[in-house]
Amino acid sequence: MKKAALVLGAAVALLIAGAGIWFANGWYGTSTVSKNAGFVVPQGASVTAIARKLETEGLIPSADDFLLRARIFAGDGTIKAGEYSIPEMSTPSDIMDILQSGDVVLNFVTIPEGLPSILVHERLMAVEGLVGEIEVPEEGSILPDTYDFQKGEERSAVISRMQAAMDAYLAEAWEKRTDKAVVKTPEEALILASIVEKETAQADERPMVAGALSNRVRIGMMLGADATTIYPITKGKPLGRRIRVSELRSTNPYNTRAVAGLPPGPITNPGRESIAAVLDPAETKALYYVADGTGGHVFAETLEEHNRNAAKWRALRRERGEM
Repeated sequence: MKKAALVLGAAVALLIAGAGIWFANGWYGTSTVSKNAGFVVPQGASVTAIARKLETEGLIPSADDFLLRARIFAGDGTIKAGEYSIPEMSTPSDIMDILQSGDVVLNFVTIPEGLPSILVHERLMAVEGLVGEIEVPEEGSILPDTYDFQKGEERSAVISRMQAAMDAYLAEAWEKRTDKAVVKTPEEALILASIVEKETAQADERPMVAGALSNRVRIGMMLGADATTIYPITKGKPLGRRIRVSELRSTNPYNTRAVAGLPPGPITNPGRESIAAVLDPAETKALYYVADGTGGHVFAETLEEHNRNAAKWRALRRERGEM
């Protein structure tokens, strides 16, 4: 009788041990991940919803088994929203470790210097992986840069980071302004910087353009920037034609060929260099500048000198067949 009880006990123990090994192997030793895969944890998803999604995408054999084993083996770690990379042959234990690590895959979107807000909006709406609707952000509120985002992230959250970056940089740059700066407020700095951004594509020329425009502001002279005249018509998009005489004569506050002073707001999202240029412009007496045919500009202190430079530019354009 004793011998039979011992045999039965040993058999039960073996069964329990075998069941334990089988149960643990289902967490630590098996995998249905046949190749490297991406997996997105939606914002606010429950562990049950995540397990169902893992099963649907073929990364685990059973959501119910995963949840049962997770309660025993995974502790109380938090699963964080975002996109994750799941390597080939990952076990359920490996997958849970990855999801609890917060080591998300980052994607990137670049906002170039001088991109107007209407095109920032179009760019973000076209980015795959971002979700949610957004309004066109306020002009000049976005700091051009490259920003990371997680798949499934709200577009509004990305916009908020871009605007916070502009606020932080503008505040820092404003504190470093010199006595040469003609702008009276950070808002005026943004407006003038947006014009500098549109007037020249050459980074090394921005302080000089800022200097000439600052001189005009200082003496109450009209800025004469075509980009400001175009802005109310296209909101920053290319005009696609020559400016009409009627548009140049319009007295709307953005037409700096008809109204002196700064326009009422920025005409694009200026980059760091343009903002820095208006806060520390080149020390110059120049009031005028015109394209020189190489991508840059030639500057002049007098209208007579400027007219000669402009005549050379028109002659060069005729020679190139552009007029």
